[in-house]
Amino acid sequence: MNQIITRLAGFALLLSIAACPEVPAAEGEGRPNVLIIVADDMGYSDASCYGGEIATPNLDRLAKAGLRFDQFYNTARCWPSRAALLTGYYAQQVRRDILPGIKSGARGTRPPWARLLPEMLRPAGYRSYHSGKWHVDGKPLANGFDRSYSLDDHDRHFTPRSHSEDGKPLPPVEAGSGYYTSTAIADHAIKCLKDHAEHHPRRPFLGYVAFTAPHFPVQAPAEDIARHRGAYLAGWDALRDDRWRRMQASGIGGSSLAPIERDLGPPYAFPDAIKKLGPNELNRPLPWKDLDAATREFQACKMAVHAAMVDRMDREIGRILDQVRGMGAWDDTLVFFLSDNGASAEIMVRGDGHDPAADCGTGATFLSIGPGWASLANTPFRRHKTWVHEGGISTPLIVHWPKGIAARGEIRHTPGHVIDLVPTILEATGASRLESWGGKPVPTAPGKSLVPTFARGVVIERESLWWLHEGNRALRQGDWKIVASGKESPWELYDLSSDRSETHDLARDNPTRVGQLAAIWRRQLEDISALAARDLPPGSSDLRSTRPGQP
Repeated sequence: MNQIITRLAGFALLLSIAACPEVPAAEGEGRPNVLIIVADDMGYSDASCYGGEIATPNLDRLAKAGLRFDQFYNTARCWPSRAALLTGYYAQQVRRDILPGIKSGARGTRPPWARLLPEMLRPAGYRSYHSGKWHVDGKPLANGFDRSYSLDDHDRHFTPRSHSEDGKPLPPVEAGSGYYTSTAIADHAIKCLKDHAEHHPRRPFLGYVAFTAPHFPVQAPAEDIARHRGAYLAGWDALRDDRWRRMQASGIGGSSLAPIERDLGPPYAFPDAIKKLGPNELNRPLPWKDLDAATREFQACKMAVHAAMVDRMDREIGRILDQVRGMGAWDDTLVFFLSDNGASAEIMVRGDGHDPAADCGTGATFLSIGPGWASLANTPFRRHKTWVHEGGISTPLIVHWPKGIAARGEIRHTPGHVIDLVPTILEATGASRLESWGGKPVPTAPGKSLVPTFARGVVIERESLWWLHEGNRALRQGDWKIVASGKESPWELYDLSSDRSETHDLARDNPTRVGQLAAIWRRQLEDISALAARDLPPGSSDLRSTRPGQP
């Protein structure tokens, strides 16, 4: 009976959203606009304001006039991060990352009480716009967005086959059309903002702009690649040292540089892909000095394309920000920029395959930066996307809001997580989340508002931060972190106040502390699993639903 009531309540909400009359403009007056910009597989230190050699002037300007957080976390993977960002819950709580015995993960369905941010903002007068990657269960317009361009083909940056606008499929893009994903995503975001300025000038907006760059395959317009050609011939070892020096000078990233793990390859083995990619592809981050000239040239070209993708994304972000300025909304728009996970060491061939004779970075190639360049992109940390060591879960977070941030240009060292964006936005906008669903209270969400840090450097008080992804697990409490790779690996222990890069495992000397933190991790797993098991749709027990190697 409870399941029937829940489903009927969910259906009623969808009908009410579809039929919802225009919220009076007065409901939203005086509330800030919100713009969330998400990069895909961008490393912690790729942006120049985080130590990177890639010029990102638009992000740098946001950072200079706003805040940089240097201990902010994601979930180590794309779809869990998006679920956490838009709901304010851990992805496992809302069945969007794997839990044993429950249909969960990439195809998991959120509980009916786990509403998305646009639905929380709508009663406060907001209109909401989505542009780019979706990767959340359900459809954008059925989850509170008023407009959407959904790019569901993640294997092609020039010729996507699966994309839609406002829920209606668009035709596949033909080669040579001039289409490029980052530009198309920005075009749609700008179109929505122009329409908003013309037809809804008294209402605040939420813009959710989810780029697919610099996710593999590394592909970029030729003119963008040309700006970076030759810039990476010095190799990942030397360039990583260069990044670290810049980070130390700016106070970003902690106090130590982790050595590159030479024996650590991609998280999934695709030996056939390595063969297709040719003799110059590497599935290990070997010392650059040991590589021959042809391999260096091939590898340097891949990173040049990655840099071009970040460069192009920054330029498109600049166009979106210019539109915000042009519509007179700059001073009262709260902007967030972050990445969904660490840079990826994955190497695979999908989509249209890979032509080894084609120029690097064109639509005919399917290349990934691999573990060598991912080690550079995630400087100064260990590991990559899918792992929950710092390299997999650390993201840059830039927050900009002229009317709401007094402490401009500062760095915030307080730990945070993507679950914190919803409570931050709700506090800043004066909106509120749903309190009950199906006659029952909506579960308390774990996120904490970051608004207090906008005025002063404060530590957000919380018991812990928790991770689980594909058996990789971690917990941070204060400056202590336990972390393990895979289900069978023992816990490692690090004091992040002096060893953010996780180079000195203290587990052997501190078994009591490890046991205490491990007990907290297990209790949280039990609580999270119990919540995920609430309101399950029929046939959702004892099932798993994700595939290794998917985006």
